[in-house]
Amino acid sequence: MRRVNGATPLMALDAVAVDTETTGLDTAVARIVQIGAVPVSKGTIDENDRFESLVDPRIAIPAASTAIHHITNAMVRNAPSFAEVWADFTAYAGERLLIGYSIGFDLAVMQREAERAGLQWSKPRTLCVRLLTAIANPHLPDPSLETIAAWLGIAIEGRHDALGDARAAADIFLALIPRLKERGIRTLAEAERGCLQLTGQLENHHRAGWSEPVSRPGSGVLGQVDPFAYRHRIGELMSTPPVVVADSRTMHAVMKVMSERRISAVFTSSSGQTGGRIGDYGIVTERDMMRRIAAAGAETLSRPVGDFASHPLASIRAAAFVYRAVGRMDRLKIRHLAVRDEDDRLIGMISARDLLRLRAGAAISLDDEIEAAASPEEMAAAWATLPSVADSLIAEKIEARRIAGIVSEELRSLTRRAAQLAEAEMEGEGRGAPPCPYAVLVLGSGGRGESLLAADQDNAIVFAEGEPGGAEDVWFGALGEKIASMLDLAGVPLCKGGVMARNAEWRGSSALWHERIDEWVRRSRPEDLLNVDIFFDLMPIHGAGALGQDLFAHAYAVGADTVHFAKMLGERVSARSSPFTMLGGLQSEDGRIDLKMHGLFPIVAAARALAIRHGVAAHSTAKRLDGLITLDIGADTDLEDMRTGHGFLLGLMLRQQSEDLQSGIAVSNRVALRRLSRDEHARLKSVLRQVQNVPMLMRDLMFG
Repeated sequence: MRRVNGATPLMALDAVAVDTETTGLDTAVARIVQIGAVPVSKGTIDENDRFESLVDPRIAIPAASTAIHHITNAMVRNAPSFAEVWADFTAYAGERLLIGYSIGFDLAVMQREAERAGLQWSKPRTLCVRLLTAIANPHLPDPSLETIAAWLGIAIEGRHDALGDARAAADIFLALIPRLKERGIRTLAEAERGCLQLTGQLENHHRAGWSEPVSRPGSGVLGQVDPFAYRHRIGELMSTPPVVVADSRTMHAVMKVMSERRISAVFTSSSGQTGGRIGDYGIVTERDMMRRIAAAGAETLSRPVGDFASHPLASIRAAAFVYRAVGRMDRLKIRHLAVRDEDDRLIGMISARDLLRLRAGAAISLDDEIEAAASPEEMAAAWATLPSVADSLIAEKIEARRIAGIVSEELRSLTRRAAQLAEAEMEGEGRGAPPCPYAVLVLGSGGRGESLLAADQDNAIVFAEGEPGGAEDVWFGALGEKIASMLDLAGVPLCKGGVMARNAEWRGSSALWHERIDEWVRRSRPEDLLNVDIFFDLMPIHGAGALGQDLFAHAYAVGADTVHFAKMLGERVSARSSPFTMLGGLQSEDGRIDLKMHGLFPIVAAARALAIRHGVAAHSTAKRLDGLITLDIGADTDLEDMRTGHGFLLGLMLRQQSEDLQSGIAVSNRVALRRLSRDEHARLKSVLRQVQNVPMLMRDLMFG
């Protein structure tokens, strides 16, 4: 069960809706007579799961209270004590968020009951649907449970029964989620922050003796992480070339091969050759063989090894970070993974033995849940772990560019999974399989491997054949619509600039994309090229990757041959306002400065334009600058300063965005100057001064 995280979208929360019935309304003396609870998980209520128990209050229940909840002294005479019920309830709830109507009352009574019983009290993280309703509909005249339920069209069954009221709170919470989203509240921390701004209502709760009904957003640092798992990629550790045997070889012969090579698994295929598609292979491990021999005896040794091979292969990309292999092995309960390249060809193997360099007990917090997610809600729950992981990696002093690479890796995985689920939905709706080969492309920072925690959607689709408005285009348009919707639900908002495959200008056949690229290059005005530059960051992440790779190569080849195109892309860098005041200080708004506008964008755009001009077909800003340095087109120190400044700015923005997410503050590219140390402030001014010279440097290097 995932620990509560402030960045988790409300729709993805694992929570427990709870209610109590008591002997009265005075929290100082009231005793609990009943506790009821139902689970809320990823946007649904489990109808087959519940918690319900009467509680012996050890005092007489007033008749006035019995008249409300209908619980009599006789009913609780043989009921368990609070201490017994509390032990069962806390085991049931675990570390899940608690949700309730006017839950501050319930919390206050629970705390006093725990103190009377000599139990340690630790306030759980909570949300109050009464306060959430005040955010969603500030004009609702009556905050009663009945009025709220009527407004939302919810029927309450079992009013003033703990289980019935808990179920009503759960139904109200789920109904509020889309209404809260309309008001800009998507995550737990944003909901908490919104509730805490209702100072009038909170003051009323305090005067009534209730506990604070909503928790205060805080840090989500996970603690220990293993830097190795986040610094290295699978390709650095895998065994290559992979050992492949023919399906027809006997188990005895294969065991001999494994013994001679000191390996614990081999791949099998009909040909016994390497270099094929991942789907052509199976795998046989040492453990598989021993189990077969134990079950069927020595005669198994003479049988073809292909009879025992496992299909399909569990695999991972060579470019993936090591933490993904750890998470995938753990999820699938296996010890070997096939390694594939970007064309889905088998190129190696990685085993649990290869990962022994990881520190014992270190946390691999980004698990493999995105790849296994069956819904946008499950995707959202996995995606929400990123800010906490980023916090932990920052604390471990992992390079900011590497952390951005990890965020990008997860964004690509999320987009890939959305495409897979969308494709399955298309078939389930009777629209059939894809009409031709296609590739989903991630553009912009996700393609460069430089995504931060405020990432939105930038994607496109290229398909093998078809005309605009034709059958293929219509099919892929519907697919793009589904992908965009799933990503939005999962916590990656729609692109404000419309750069998404659901829009016709960001999907098309391979031939059409070639025409578009050629047309971009011929255009003469930079204002006509809005959003075009991020296409040059494209990375194919799903489907026929060769279609995307061909576009990338074509775009750079044409761009390098057309000087004025790169110049026009570069001219956008010059149209930036200065971040400095007349006295040389940093300009800010509400104490924050936009580091994307004043720092990151000029460096990224200049590196891209120069890379296009000089044919450096690399994706990331750092690799583009490295490539330009290698070409010796100008002073290396200027380009190295840009590279260093780029990493520094990424680090400041990542740290701020992570803190904002956990605190329920809308994530942006603006960094609070008061959060910077004196050294960071001085260095930031130095970097931004260097950025002011980027337009002039770019003009010099354009023809270097």
